[in-house]
Amino acid sequence: MIKHLFIALCGSLLAGLAGAQNIEATIKKNVEATLPDGAKVDAVRKLGVLGLYEVQIGGDLMYTDEKATHIIIGQIIEPKTQKNLTQERLDKLAQIKFSDLPTDIAIKQVKGNGKGVIATFEDPNCGYCKKLAKELQTVNDVTIYTFLHPILSPDSLDKSKAIWCAPDRAKAWNEYMLGGKAPDAGKCDTSGLDKSMALARKLNIRGTPAIFLVDGTRIPGYLPAAKLEEAMTKAAASH
Repeated sequence: MIKHLFIALCGSLLAGLAGAQNIEATIKKNVEATLPDGAKVDAVRKLGVLGLYEVQIGGDLMYTDEKATHIIIGQIIEPKTQKNLTQERLDKLAQIKFSDLPTDIAIKQVKGNGKGVIATFEDPNCGYCKKLAKELQTVNDVTIYTFLHPILSPDSLDKSKAIWCAPDRAKAWNEYMLGGKAPDAGKCDTSGLDKSMALARKLNIRGTPAIFLVDGTRIPGYLPAAKLEEAMTKAAASH
């Protein structure tokens, strides 16, 4: 009796799993048919509210029904709690495993005991990156890994190459970001810079600065020193 019940339950679970997979495959197929330039759906998940499914395309989310007959683009908010469910999911999806970052292709700066750790993706032509550089001058006991991500201007890549090929990359970076002193153009192996740019694309970083805390949290933009230190302390405590 128990054996037969167990077999029936297993069969039911397998059927339910197959059904869910079929729904997700249908949604993926139907949504991809509407996307431009051969874009692909990265994941489909049952949302858990409103009977909707969450469709992930890169760093973006949209919602649909189980047959993808309608697509909803926007944010889902709980009125009672004012929780933005869409932003919570985006923040979760944007998290990384900090220890997986290839810090050997980043510009490393150690201030004080270097106990606090952050990673940034920055463009030398980014105004907010320059503001961040000034704010970081007042932050003590921190290790900063800066990944170059030249995307803003035609000469961003040239400036990044000059900084990358400088004898002291951290010094060249700070002299340019804080004082506008560009290093002399030099020649060197820029494969590390190429890898940094590829990593930024993989992480779907579309703007600079992008800051990552030690617990993997992504901060999409500039923060003043006080706010950044507060975020670093909170991340370290939960790490």
